[in-house]
Amino acid sequence: MTEKLKISIVYLVTAIFVLLNTYLVYKEVYFGILIPVAVIMIIMYIFSLEKILLLAVFVTPLAIDIGDYDLGVSISVPSEPLLIGILFLLILKILLEGGVERRIIRHPVTLAILFNLSWMLITAITSDIPLVSFKYLLSRLWFIIPIYFGGLMLFRTKNNIRLFVWAYAAALIIVIFYTTWVHMGYGFSEKAGHWVMTPFYNDHTAYGVILALFIPMMVGLSVDKAVSRNQRIMAAVAAVIMLVALYLSYSRAAWVSVGFAIGVLVLVKLHIKFKWIAFSTTGLLLLFFTFQFEILDKLQKNKQDASANFIEHLQSISNISSDASNLERINRWQAALRMFSERPLVGWGPGTYQFEYAPFQRAQEKTIISTNLGDMGNSHSEYIGPLAESGMPGLISVIFILITVIYTGLNVYKKSGNSQTRLIALSATLALITYFVHGIMNNFLNTDKASVPFWGFVAIIVALDLYYSSSEQEAES
Repeated sequence: MTEKLKISIVYLVTAIFVLLNTYLVYKEVYFGILIPVAVIMIIMYIFSLEKILLLAVFVTPLAIDIGDYDLGVSISVPSEPLLIGILFLLILKILLEGGVERRIIRHPVTLAILFNLSWMLITAITSDIPLVSFKYLLSRLWFIIPIYFGGLMLFRTKNNIRLFVWAYAAALIIVIFYTTWVHMGYGFSEKAGHWVMTPFYNDHTAYGVILALFIPMMVGLSVDKAVSRNQRIMAAVAAVIMLVALYLSYSRAAWVSVGFAIGVLVLVKLHIKFKWIAFSTTGLLLLFFTFQFEILDKLQKNKQDASANFIEHLQSISNISSDASNLERINRWQAALRMFSERPLVGWGPGTYQFEYAPFQRAQEKTIISTNLGDMGNSHSEYIGPLAESGMPGLISVIFILITVIYTGLNVYKKSGNSQTRLIALSATLALITYFVHGIMNNFLNTDKASVPFWGFVAIIVALDLYYSSSEQEAES
């Protein structure tokens, strides 16, 4: 193609666009102005999918939630449309290239994820409301395939790990400044702290879980000697900003999750073996179930409600006698357990809890924020929710993901000879531990805000294990 012909094509396309847009404006249709943006996006999807993935990560904290709540499905714009586009292109790429690399499929974390998705498919077929369950499964796919499998492709270049983290963190800091500015107008009150992050995050718990997730990563980047001094300073400043925001979020579960991650860090630095940590955790759970009535009796004597005072606010976590949010969680959990007892194998179907739990409530367990219709959202637990919606295998699949992710992260930290790989692996593992702990009290993996960083950090750990955990792999990469 000659230079003259290229210029003629550019003029022709420009003229067509001007004429078309003039006609659309005349007809009071103003979407024509977005045509160049759409063309650029299509070109990027075809020739630079990595940049589209990083763009989707960046816009996620800034995305606004819209959707059809009658069907239990919502969509975040513009992040989820971008992820849906990546989903279809990745599937096409996988089909054309003959499948996913064998070592990725055989990795324990991938197997755990595939088990979870497979059982979700089975329980969507047996669901009480199949339409809701299949939409729920589809939304899970457009998080996992672009972010986990796409992330494994992206993280073949080690620098892309930092780009991924900073893409989300940069936009999150914008949200933090907005939230703090609005909060300041209300005197940083505890009550206002529950909603000032809207419309970007639904409430302070969704906001707090992301802050807790990113603090370990920012701290890790601030001491990473493989990057420049300016980058370390930026990461340290970001970590401080997020810590202040976490305090002002008044999210008790997020505070506890960060404290728990610090405890795990101490155990790791003391070279306590993973099996002893697992045995200790199992022992604590057994003790809880053995003495659950004595523990509940003790907790019911705690009258400390939520407070702006840090210590009192933490103490209110264990108040199940008068704290409304805690009582409502107990109500949701009890309803979920009754649902599980009725259908222990396949549950009621993914995403159906909010439509099914109303008849399983008990009058004496309801709170001032309960409804007879049972239309106030999910089960408030990443573990009890799957138990009700997908039965015991659903819970086992979630625990399988938890164990394989933490084991892989700590194993990479232990066996890698590269200090940067060890640091990233430890930071990502601690970050995910904050989510796993927070998941006892809340569940957010049905949203882009939590799913994008969560599955991204999981992909980081697996990528480090596959590509960088030994000196030979590091040199090859």
